[in-house]
Amino acid sequence: MNKLSVFIFATLNGFYKGTSEDISWHKHGDEEHQFAIDSVKTGNMLLFGRITYQMMAGYWPTPQALKNDPQMTMAMNAAEKVVFSRTLEKAEWNNTRLVKDNMFEEIKRLKKTGGKNMTLLGSGNVLTQLAEQKLIDEYQILIDPVAIDDGTPMFKYISHTLELKLTSTRSFNSGIVLLNYKPA
Repeated sequence: MNKLSVFIFATLNGFYKGTSEDISWHKHGDEEHQFAIDSVKTGNMLLFGRITYQMMAGYWPTPQALKNDPQMTMAMNAAEKVVFSRTLEKAEWNNTRLVKDNMFEEIKRLKKTGGKNMTLLGSGNVLTQLAEQKLIDEYQILIDPVAIDDGTPMFKYISHTLELKLTSTRSFNSGIVLLNYKPA
């Protein structure tokens, strides 16, 4: 069965984005950059909610992205992608499929297909919904050594206690820590 992992970065006080979608507090160096490239190269299908998708699709297919980061740009553009949104009219970023309804059923179907493992990038609303349905197999959380005054928590509207078991950690020279969890 295919697995669904989540990859998200967060502040020390649990926000994955600041006010007005701000993520400028997330800074990483060469070590974290290489980790991100290696992660995308695993061939996992990338999953997004609308807001994260629009942010990514607004950057990775551009000449500026190719100039700034050719390796990651090629990997992101080549990856198979699914965006979950009831309001998005179309998904134009190459290799992207839009799913408007039945997100849970689609995830269950993708888990059973024998195809690729999946990684949800950011997408806090989708993350919370999938966590509540117990559809996430692994949580990869990058904790930045920063606290911000206001933002959106990773699990904003979670309605039950989510118990996780720490499976591994990795620290980077920048002070960022990667925490890997599985549902308890």
